[in-house]
Amino acid sequence: MQKRHVGKTGIEVSIIGLGTVKLGRQQGVHYPDAFELPSDKELNQLLACAFELEINLLDTAPAYGTSEERLGKALRGKRQEWIISTKAGEEFVNGVSRFDFSPLTIKQSVERSLKRLQTDYLDILLIHSNGNEDSIVMEDVVFETLERLRESGKLRAYGMSTKTVAGGLQTIDRADVAMVTLNPNHTAEREVIAYAHQKQKGIFIKKAFASGHLPAADSLRFVFTEPGVTSVIVGTINPAHLKQNVAVALSHDKL
Repeated sequence: MQKRHVGKTGIEVSIIGLGTVKLGRQQGVHYPDAFELPSDKELNQLLACAFELEINLLDTAPAYGTSEERLGKALRGKRQEWIISTKAGEEFVNGVSRFDFSPLTIKQSVERSLKRLQTDYLDILLIHSNGNEDSIVMEDVVFETLERLRESGKLRAYGMSTKTVAGGLQTIDRADVAMVTLNPNHTAEREVIAYAHQKQKGIFIKKAFASGHLPAADSLRFVFTEPGVTSVIVGTINPAHLKQNVAVALSHDKL
């Protein structure tokens, strides 16, 4: 599995990352089919499969229900084998997303994630945007808050999971990595990817399959033709699907 640098951070991640929303949350998701949360045994089997495929990037968030806590238990004694990317700014409580980007709330969220993940540092912290990114960057001064957290040793790198082109461009200017949407039906954020490539910053791709509504193989081939992509986050709890997606990524002639 090829690995790529996350901008200039020194962090190397696999070109496929494992998204973990399905490890901890069933409510308020937009997948075409219903699913059951995996058992602890199934979770461990999935992580073992990912490790065997040389995937080292795990993407999680406080808004993903019990995902952080379950990963923390599963990764005991194996923390150094993984790059963990989690988020702050969004909580999912009683079926409703709540957003708070104040410095105090971001700091508290990081401390809680460290505890849940049973680690003393986070490799990557992304702000979980609500789409109002001008306010998040300027009024809530999130990147200044994250820089202080990095200086304290609690983060290695930071950025934002964005929803707008303007927010993505701001993130590239002020942080290490942006997570953006790219798939055959959504190409508006290509401008952000191109800018990140120019500035030597990281790009994580979310919703490459449009939450399961597009063919995985076709979408991966489409995404990996885009210069500047660091890693594609694939959300699955099915080891067979993960293997298929990795096979497509490895067979692509641009990798």
